[in-house]
Amino acid sequence: MAKRVLEEKNIEFDEIDIEDNPEAVETIITARGKRVVPTLEYNGKFIDGNHFERNRFEQELEELLA
Repeated sequence: MAKRVLEEKNIEFDEIDIEDNPEAVETIITARGKRVVPTLEYNGKFIDGNHFERNRFEQELEELLA
């Protein structure tokens, strides 16, 4: 669902498969305190995308990109 919103808003993103990149898991755990998938990062700020409520996600996404 998070990918769909990003695509609808024409926001470019890189998708990293944590199964292929264990270093990404460590980054997520360090930033979020737990393994949360999906996690979105922009300029060193992170938000969770796993408990999806579209309105909340869009608000957090706006704050992230600000």
